[in-house]
Amino acid sequence: MKVLIVGKGAREHALAWKLAQSPNIEQLFAAPGSPGIADHATCLEQIRVDLDISQRPQLEAEILKLRDFATSAGIDLTVVGPEAALAAGIVDRFQEVGLTIFGPTEGAARIECDKTFSKELMASIGVPTAAHRSFDSSSEALAYVHEHGAPIVIKASGLAAGKGVTVCHTEAEAVGAIQQIMDDRIFGESGAQLVIEEFMEGEEASLFAICDGERYVNLVTAQDHKAIGEGDTGPNTGGMGAYAPASVLTPALIEQANEQVVEPVLTEMARRGSPYRGVLYVGLMLTAAGPKVVEFNCRFGDPEIQVVLPLLRSDLLELLLGSARGDLSQAGPVVLDDEHAAVCVVMASGGYPGKYETGRAIEGATSTEDIVIFHAGTARQAERLVTAGGRVLAVTAIDTDIPAAVQAAYGAVDRIHFDDAYWRRDIAHRALQRVGTGAA
Repeated sequence: MKVLIVGKGAREHALAWKLAQSPNIEQLFAAPGSPGIADHATCLEQIRVDLDISQRPQLEAEILKLRDFATSAGIDLTVVGPEAALAAGIVDRFQEVGLTIFGPTEGAARIECDKTFSKELMASIGVPTAAHRSFDSSSEALAYVHEHGAPIVIKASGLAAGKGVTVCHTEAEAVGAIQQIMDDRIFGESGAQLVIEEFMEGEEASLFAICDGERYVNLVTAQDHKAIGEGDTGPNTGGMGAYAPASVLTPALIEQANEQVVEPVLTEMARRGSPYRGVLYVGLMLTAAGPKVVEFNCRFGDPEIQVVLPLLRSDLLELLLGSARGDLSQAGPVVLDDEHAAVCVVMASGGYPGKYETGRAIEGATSTEDIVIFHAGTARQAERLVTAGGRVLAVTAIDTDIPAAVQAAYGAVDRIHFDDAYWRRDIAHRALQRVGTGAA
């Protein structure tokens, strides 16, 4: 089969790495791809479907260019990585001409791309989540904060590359977040509306369901680290690391989340005329009252996918095809690796998620059988691999358990160098505490 991957980050590199292992892959393409993805696929660097949703007109034009390529090249399956392409309707455009594509339609992708829609959806069908209010003006949002106090959570309603959520422990922090989102528009039109939620106490974990509009199958659970600083301090990022499996999400809690969240959401989306096909990422807060939804994503998480896919023994191609065709039964049973664990440490450019420099030479970024280095933001300059983003590399180790994988991941990080590199040194700290082991 001929398969096309949309995107260029570490998430898409992980998809290319796993799909390339399928015996049914004849040719693998990626648009625009990256130096890491180029090890597995032919990269279409000239088609820029990695644009932000704020550049929607250009993104839509690039989607049509990619559709023309997929048609002329006889692509059998297109796999979409970034949420912006989904929000811009790439699935709808491809389906219009009969192309098979993995991911939700623009209407179904609203479950991530419009947080107000998502919260209203959950409220309408009784999905457990934080109490919330949506606002179209900063003055009303500020009045609400002054009335309810802190701690409180402020969210840009639209897409913000994983950085649109601020947990505010004081009213002053909440006021600042509201002004930045709605008045300063640091996230552009994604901040035209915001959602204010109650602060939930508990531990977060991620549940993944591959869906075909009606049925679903779960992948390995994971836990990521969103904050830039150790001890989960500082501003949120796109993700500084992750590990799998997340033992805090027990089989009983997974079953509960499936029954109370995944199943009613699939039923309701179908009833509304937007059947959900693709991966449904459920961010859960494990509270004293049970699991509650923090957020939905309409695509694979990054860096979670970098630890989830190494623990999938089944053929990923079959799963994605079954979902895209609306019939997961053709994919066969999902086999997960319960004998290993995976840990991912993200190496970032100093200054991220604020200002940072690029073009720094990277040395030592070589994968092995048990260490896979996924490229998040890299480029080629002549024969050199250089930094080209805030998050640069996602260093993933697969080993017998979490402590061993942590040690292996940090050992690999120590062998990689680029100027002003930054990484958290406490990835998987909650898992290590649960097994009585100190941080790496």
